[in-house]
Order: sequence, then C-alpha cells, then structure tokens
Amino acid sequence: MPTITEFRHQSPTPEYDHPRAERRLEGNPQRTTWNHFTDASGDVSAGIWACEQGSWRIAFGPHKDEYYYVLEGRCRVIDEQGHAAEAGPGDALVIPAGFKGVFEVVEPVKKHYVIIDRTS
Repeated sequence: MPTITEFRHQSPTPEYDHPRAERRLEGNPQRTTWNHFTDASGDVSAGIWACEQGSWRIAFGPHKDEYYYVLEGRCRVIDEQGHAAEAGPGDALVIPAGFKGVFEVVEPVKKHYVIIDRTS
C-alpha cells in the first residue's frame, strides 16, 4: 500500500558529488543530495539538494523536468541566449526538458526538488 513520504521523519544518507570537470565553469562545488522519494518506476524523485558556490553547464534530457523551491541561499539559471532567472529563499523555478545553459550558485544554496524523467 502506498504511503505518504514525510521529509521531516526521514534521514536519508546524503550523496556527494561535484560537477564533471568538462562542465565546470567556476570552482568545483560540492553538491549534496538527500533523496527522500523515488517512485516505483524511477520516473519521479524528490528530496533536498545543497551546493557550494560555483557554476557549471547543464543539459537536461528531452524527457526530464525539474521543479525546485529555494530554502536558503541564491542561485541563477542562465539559458543559451543569456537570459537569467535568479532564485532566493521562497522562490520556485522549473527547468524544462531539453534545457541547456548554466547553473550558478551565487550563495551556498539549499532547495527542495522534484524531478520527473519520462524516459521509461
């Protein structure tokens, strides 16, 4: 039987990584992910993500969307044409499938995320 996922009652093991060297633009920020939920098909995941200051190129697959809500810090997403969307505490953004650009962490950031990947 499916159950409600309450983030405050979970303590997932954090996963650490860094942007790949060929994508890095500024710094080598450590990224920390606490994945709280993945559906049975693997199409939807949700959790908390934090990152140190820095920037790197991003390229979303044609079937992958991400919604996120910034809890603390500040980040910026810049598309290939140079248009920027900046987000701070209380702001939410969607990065759409097929998006290419730059993700920049202006101040160490922490966010809730939901990723939908419809490739399966």
